[in-house]
Amino acid sequence: MTQLEELVQEINRFEAIISQWDESQRCVAVGLKRAIEALHKEALTRLIKDLKQESMSALRQAVDDEVVYAVLLYHELVKPPQPPLIERVQAALAEVRPGLKSHDGDVEFVAIKPPDTVEVRLIGNCSNCPTSTLTLTQSVEQAIKNYCPEITQVVAVSQTSIDTQSPLTSQPTTWVKATTIDQIPEFGILTGEIGKNSLILYRQGGEVKCYVNACSHLATPLDRGKLDNGIITCASHGFQYKLATGECLTTPGISLQSYPVQIKGEKVFVKLPKYSI
Repeated sequence: MTQLEELVQEINRFEAIISQWDESQRCVAVGLKRAIEALHKEALTRLIKDLKQESMSALRQAVDDEVVYAVLLYHELVKPPQPPLIERVQAALAEVRPGLKSHDGDVEFVAIKPPDTVEVRLIGNCSNCPTSTLTLTQSVEQAIKNYCPEITQVVAVSQTSIDTQSPLTSQPTTWVKATTIDQIPEFGILTGEIGKNSLILYRQGGEVKCYVNACSHLATPLDRGKLDNGIITCASHGFQYKLATGECLTTPGISLQSYPVQIKGEKVFVKLPKYSI
Protein backbone atom coordinates (compact mmCIF):
# COMPACT_ATOMS: atom_id res chain seq x y z
CA MET A 1 0.00 0.00 0.00
CA THR A 2 1.36 3.42 -0.93
CA GLN A 3 1.68 6.31 1.46
CA LEU A 4 -1.15 8.12 -0.37
CA GLU A 5 -3.48 5.14 0.04
CA GLU A 6 -2.62 4.97 3.74
CA LEU A 7 -3.46 8.67 4.14
CA VAL A 8 -6.83 8.18 2.43
CA GLN A 9 -7.60 5.21 4.66
CA GLU A 10 -6.66 7.25 7.73
CA ILE A 11 -9.00 10.07 6.70
CA ASN A 12 -11.82 7.61 6.12
CA ARG A 13 -11.19 6.00 9.52
CA PHE A 14 -11.40 9.32 11.36
CA GLU A 15 -14.55 10.33 9.44
CA ALA A 16 -16.19 7.05 10.46
CA ILE A 17 -15.29 7.67 14.11
CA ILE A 18 -16.61 11.25 14.04
CA SER A 19 -19.88 10.09 12.47
CA GLN A 20 -20.59 8.13 15.66
CA TRP A 21 -20.22 11.18 17.92
CA ASP A 22 -23.16 13.20 19.20
CA GLU A 23 -24.12 16.39 17.36
CA SER A 24 -22.26 18.84 19.60
CA GLN A 25 -19.02 16.87 19.26
CA ARG A 26 -19.42 16.59 15.49
CA CYS A 27 -19.97 20.35 15.23
CA VAL A 28 -16.62 20.99 16.92
CA ALA A 29 -14.83 18.58 14.60
CA VAL A 30 -16.54 19.98 11.50
CA GLY A 31 -15.76 23.53 12.56
CA LEU A 32 -12.08 22.67 13.03
CA LYS A 33 -12.02 20.92 9.64
CA ARG A 34 -13.54 23.94 7.88
CA ALA A 35 -11.09 26.34 9.53
CA ILE A 36 -8.10 24.22 8.49
CA GLU A 37 -9.47 23.88 4.94
CA ALA A 38 -9.99 27.64 4.70
CA LEU A 39 -6.39 28.23 5.78
CA HIS A 40 -5.12 25.70 3.24
CA LYS A 41 -7.21 27.24 0.48
CA GLU A 42 -5.86 30.71 1.21
CA ALA A 43 -2.28 29.38 1.17
CA LEU A 44 -2.87 27.53 -2.10
CA THR A 45 -4.52 30.61 -3.66
CA ARG A 46 -1.46 32.71 -2.84
CA LEU A 47 0.86 30.01 -4.15
CA ILE A 48 -1.04 29.80 -7.45
CA LYS A 49 -0.97 33.60 -7.79
CA ASP A 50 2.80 33.70 -7.31
CA LEU A 51 3.38 30.81 -9.71
CA LYS A 52 1.28 32.50 -12.40
CA GLN A 53 3.48 35.56 -12.17
CA GLU A 54 6.74 33.60 -12.14
CA SER A 55 6.17 30.58 -14.35
CA MET A 56 2.95 29.36 -15.93
CA SER A 57 4.72 26.26 -17.20
CA ALA A 58 5.67 25.30 -13.64
CA LEU A 59 2.05 25.78 -12.54
CA ARG A 60 0.77 23.59 -15.39
CA GLN A 61 3.32 20.93 -14.54
CA ALA A 62 2.22 20.97 -10.90
CA VAL A 63 -1.46 20.64 -11.84
CA ASP A 64 -0.62 17.63 -14.02
CA ASP A 65 0.16 15.74 -10.81
CA GLU A 66 -3.04 13.86 -9.92
CA VAL A 67 -2.73 14.50 -6.17
CA VAL A 68 -2.09 18.23 -6.61
CA TYR A 69 -4.97 18.41 -9.08
CA ALA A 70 -7.34 16.54 -6.73
CA VAL A 71 -6.53 18.90 -3.83
CA LEU A 72 -6.96 22.02 -5.99
CA LEU A 73 -10.22 20.62 -7.37
CA TYR A 74 -11.46 19.95 -3.81
CA HIS A 75 -10.81 23.59 -2.92
CA GLU A 76 -12.45 24.75 -6.20
CA LEU A 77 -9.20 26.34 -7.38
CA VAL A 78 -9.31 24.54 -10.75
CA LYS A 79 -12.26 23.74 -12.96
CA PRO A 80 -13.29 20.10 -13.38
CA PRO A 81 -12.59 18.72 -16.85
CA GLN A 82 -15.49 19.14 -19.27
CA PRO A 83 -16.60 16.52 -21.77
CA PRO A 84 -16.10 17.46 -25.44
CA LEU A 85 -18.55 20.04 -26.79
CA ILE A 86 -20.39 17.56 -28.99
CA GLU A 87 -21.00 15.25 -26.00
CA ARG A 88 -22.48 18.14 -24.01
CA VAL A 89 -24.74 19.12 -26.92
CA GLN A 90 -25.97 15.52 -27.17
CA ALA A 91 -26.60 15.47 -23.41
CA ALA A 92 -28.68 18.66 -23.70
CA LEU A 93 -30.76 17.17 -26.52
CA ALA A 94 -31.25 13.97 -24.53
CA GLU A 95 -32.67 16.07 -21.69
CA VAL A 96 -35.39 17.71 -23.82
CA ARG A 97 -36.10 14.73 -26.08
CA PRO A 98 -38.66 12.99 -23.78
CA GLY A 99 -40.81 16.12 -23.69
CA LEU A 100 -40.71 16.47 -27.47
CA LYS A 101 -41.45 12.77 -28.02
CA SER A 102 -44.50 13.00 -25.78
CA HIS A 103 -45.98 15.19 -28.53
CA ASP A 104 -44.70 13.00 -31.40
CA GLY A 105 -41.78 15.31 -32.07
CA ASP A 106 -38.02 15.04 -31.75
CA VAL A 107 -34.77 16.92 -32.32
CA GLU A 108 -31.51 15.78 -33.84
CA PHE A 109 -28.01 17.24 -33.85
CA VAL A 110 -26.78 18.50 -37.24
CA ALA A 111 -23.49 20.35 -36.80
CA ILE A 112 -21.33 22.66 -34.72
CA LYS A 113 -20.40 25.86 -36.55
CA PRO A 114 -17.37 27.45 -34.86
CA PRO A 115 -17.01 29.47 -32.86
CA ASP A 116 -20.40 29.62 -31.11
CA THR A 117 -23.25 28.10 -33.15
CA VAL A 118 -25.04 24.76 -33.02
CA GLU A 119 -27.36 23.56 -35.78
CA VAL A 120 -30.22 21.18 -34.98
CA ARG A 121 -33.17 19.78 -36.89
CA LEU A 122 -36.68 19.60 -35.44
CA ILE A 123 -38.48 16.49 -36.68
CA GLY A 124 -41.88 14.85 -36.35
CA ASN A 125 -44.63 17.18 -35.15
CA CYS A 126 -41.97 19.73 -34.18
CA SER A 127 -40.85 20.17 -37.78
CA ASN A 128 -44.11 21.64 -39.07
CA CYS A 129 -45.55 22.93 -35.81
CA PRO A 130 -46.52 26.63 -36.11
CA THR A 131 -44.74 27.28 -32.83
CA SER A 132 -41.51 25.43 -33.64
CA THR A 133 -39.65 28.70 -32.98
CA LEU A 134 -41.01 28.69 -29.43
CA THR A 135 -40.04 25.04 -29.02
CA LEU A 136 -36.52 25.83 -30.18
CA THR A 137 -36.14 28.84 -27.88
CA GLN A 138 -37.94 27.63 -24.78
CA SER A 139 -36.55 24.10 -24.58
CA VAL A 140 -33.86 23.10 -27.06
CA GLU A 141 -31.86 26.34 -27.15
CA GLN A 142 -32.04 26.86 -23.39
CA ALA A 143 -30.90 23.30 -22.68
CA ILE A 144 -27.93 23.58 -25.03
CA LYS A 145 -26.86 26.90 -23.52
CA ASN A 146 -27.13 25.43 -20.02
CA TYR A 147 -24.79 22.59 -20.96
CA CYS A 148 -22.58 24.66 -23.27
CA PRO A 149 -22.17 28.27 -22.07
CA GLU A 150 -19.78 28.95 -24.96
CA ILE A 151 -22.65 28.47 -27.44
CA THR A 152 -24.55 31.70 -28.13
CA GLN A 153 -26.67 30.66 -31.14
CA VAL A 154 -28.83 27.61 -31.79
CA VAL A 155 -30.22 27.41 -35.32
CA ALA A 156 -32.91 25.05 -36.59
CA VAL A 157 -32.15 23.97 -40.14
CA SER A 158 -35.00 23.10 -42.49
CA GLN A 159 -36.10 19.63 -43.41
CA THR A 160 -35.85 18.59 -47.03
CA SER A 161 -38.73 19.73 -49.20
CA ILE A 162 -40.36 16.30 -49.05
CA ASP A 163 -40.36 16.41 -45.26
CA THR A 164 -41.86 19.88 -45.08
CA GLN A 165 -44.76 19.29 -47.48
CA SER A 166 -48.06 19.78 -45.74
CA PRO A 167 -50.33 16.70 -45.84
CA LEU A 168 -53.22 19.02 -46.67
CA THR A 169 -51.57 20.15 -49.92
CA SER A 170 -49.67 17.02 -50.95
CA GLN A 171 -52.44 14.47 -50.35
CA PRO A 172 -55.90 14.04 -51.90
CA THR A 173 -58.84 14.98 -49.68
CA THR A 174 -62.44 13.92 -49.30
CA TRP A 175 -65.59 15.14 -47.54
CA VAL A 176 -66.57 13.06 -44.53
CA LYS A 177 -69.72 13.30 -42.43
CA ALA A 178 -68.63 14.27 -38.94
CA THR A 179 -71.89 14.79 -37.02
CA THR A 180 -75.20 16.62 -37.10
CA ILE A 181 -75.43 20.26 -36.20
CA ASP A 182 -77.67 19.66 -33.17
CA GLN A 183 -74.90 17.52 -31.59
CA ILE A 184 -72.61 20.56 -31.34
CA PRO A 185 -73.61 22.77 -28.39
CA GLU A 186 -74.18 26.47 -29.09
CA PHE A 187 -70.91 28.32 -28.26
CA GLY A 188 -69.49 24.95 -27.22
CA ILE A 189 -67.32 22.22 -28.67
CA LEU A 190 -67.80 18.63 -29.75
CA THR A 191 -64.77 16.33 -29.76
CA GLY A 192 -64.60 13.34 -32.08
CA GLU A 193 -62.34 10.88 -33.85
CA ILE A 194 -62.47 10.28 -37.59
CA GLY A 195 -59.87 7.79 -38.71
CA LYS A 196 -56.51 9.06 -37.44
CA ASN A 197 -57.91 12.53 -36.83
CA SER A 198 -58.83 13.90 -33.42
CA LEU A 199 -61.08 16.91 -34.09
CA ILE A 200 -62.95 19.60 -32.22
CA LEU A 201 -66.03 21.25 -33.73
CA TYR A 202 -67.15 24.67 -32.52
CA ARG A 203 -70.57 26.16 -33.28
CA GLN A 204 -71.58 29.79 -33.15
CA GLY A 205 -75.11 30.20 -34.46
CA GLY A 206 -75.32 28.42 -37.80
CA GLU A 207 -71.57 28.51 -38.41
CA VAL A 208 -69.34 25.56 -37.54
CA LYS A 209 -65.54 25.51 -37.35
CA CYS A 210 -63.38 22.39 -37.32
CA TYR A 211 -59.86 22.20 -35.86
CA VAL A 212 -57.29 19.56 -35.04
CA ASN A 213 -57.72 18.77 -31.36
CA ALA A 214 -54.20 19.89 -30.50
CA CYS A 215 -52.65 23.05 -29.13
CA SER A 216 -50.28 24.58 -31.69
CA HIS A 217 -47.65 24.94 -28.99
CA LEU A 218 -46.88 21.36 -27.93
CA ALA A 219 -49.93 19.48 -29.26
CA THR A 220 -51.77 19.04 -25.93
CA PRO A 221 -55.40 18.03 -26.66
CA LEU A 222 -57.45 21.22 -26.50
CA ASP A 223 -60.59 19.58 -25.19
CA ARG A 224 -58.83 19.18 -21.84
CA GLY A 225 -58.74 22.96 -21.51
CA LYS A 226 -61.27 25.52 -20.39
CA LEU A 227 -63.73 27.13 -22.81
CA ASP A 228 -65.03 30.58 -21.90
CA ASN A 229 -66.85 33.00 -24.19
CA GLY A 230 -65.52 31.39 -27.36
CA ILE A 231 -61.92 31.29 -26.12
CA ILE A 232 -60.31 27.97 -25.24
CA THR A 233 -57.27 27.80 -22.95
CA CYS A 234 -54.80 24.94 -23.26
CA ALA A 235 -54.54 22.98 -20.02
CA SER A 236 -50.76 22.50 -20.28
CA HIS A 237 -49.23 25.94 -20.81
CA GLY A 238 -52.16 28.36 -20.95
CA PHE A 239 -52.11 29.15 -24.68
CA GLN A 240 -55.44 30.72 -25.66
CA TYR A 241 -57.28 30.45 -28.98
CA LYS A 242 -60.31 32.25 -30.39
CA LEU A 243 -62.42 29.41 -31.78
CA ALA A 244 -64.36 31.63 -34.18
CA THR A 245 -61.16 32.18 -36.17
CA GLY A 246 -58.59 29.72 -34.77
CA GLU A 247 -56.12 32.52 -34.05
CA CYS A 248 -53.83 32.28 -31.04
CA LEU A 249 -54.26 35.13 -28.58
CA THR A 250 -51.12 34.23 -26.65
CA THR A 251 -48.67 34.32 -29.56
CA PRO A 252 -49.94 36.37 -32.52
CA GLY A 253 -49.23 35.00 -35.96
CA ILE A 254 -50.00 31.35 -35.29
CA SER A 255 -53.32 29.54 -35.33
CA LEU A 256 -54.98 26.18 -34.93
CA GLN A 257 -54.86 23.78 -37.86
CA SER A 258 -58.31 23.90 -39.41
CA TYR A 259 -60.31 21.86 -41.91
CA PRO A 260 -63.04 23.09 -44.30
CA VAL A 261 -66.62 22.50 -43.15
CA GLN A 262 -69.85 22.12 -45.15
CA ILE A 263 -73.36 21.98 -43.68
CA LYS A 264 -76.02 20.17 -45.67
CA GLY A 265 -79.34 20.25 -43.91
CA GLU A 266 -78.57 18.98 -40.42
CA LYS A 267 -75.42 17.14 -41.46
CA VAL A 268 -71.93 18.52 -40.88
CA PHE A 269 -69.20 17.43 -43.30
CA VAL A 270 -65.46 17.97 -42.87
CA LYS A 271 -62.87 17.86 -45.65
CA LEU A 272 -60.02 15.60 -44.53
CA PRO A 273 -56.89 14.09 -46.15
CA LYS A 274 -57.70 10.62 -47.49
CA TYR A 275 -54.54 9.13 -45.98
CA SER A 276 -55.78 9.96 -42.48
CA ILE A 277 -59.19 8.33 -42.72
